[in-house]
Amino acid sequence: MSIEALKDRLPAFAKDARLNLSSMLSDESLPPQQRYGTFLACAIATRNAEVVRAFEALARQHLTPQALDAARAAATVMAMNNVYYRFLHLAANKAYQTRPARLRMNVIASPGVDKADFELWSLAVSAINGCGACINAHETVLQEAGVGEDAIQAAVRYGAIIQSVAVALEAAEAGALAEAAE
Repeated sequence: MSIEALKDRLPAFAKDARLNLSSMLSDESLPPQQRYGTFLACAIATRNAEVVRAFEALARQHLTPQALDAARAAATVMAMNNVYYRFLHLAANKAYQTRPARLRMNVIASPGVDKADFELWSLAVSAINGCGACINAHETVLQEAGVGEDAIQAAVRYGAIIQSVAVALEAAEAGALAEAAE
């Protein structure tokens, strides 16, 4: 599925999502690898197959196979880390924070792409998944790497837009199913 086909599938109630998606696609706030890697990692984080297919097709036009895998890895490792570290952050019993995580996350140390790119993708996915501890950790690494606030905000904005597209598609599908059942 292409991005254009994805936009065409957005219902009338999602006009803002469609407009934001169009704006995002023409936004060059981030260099291509950061931009298209963010798009793909965030699409995967939405868990919406249509969104993933559309952004995978777009990313393939701009990223190397190694960068595609790194974006997929960012979404995958954050799916695990965001659950675990959000639990540590929210649990009243702080004893869990003293225990080893015992989670493999070697890809963070050696992602196969520029470390700042991988961290940016991880931050955007962490924002979608709602893990404050991971957001803070990745933002700190990005700031230490010299990535500015504008780039960080752009990546999170892209994640917000991509998530809204996925929600709109799912809401439209659920509405159609409910109508058919009546």
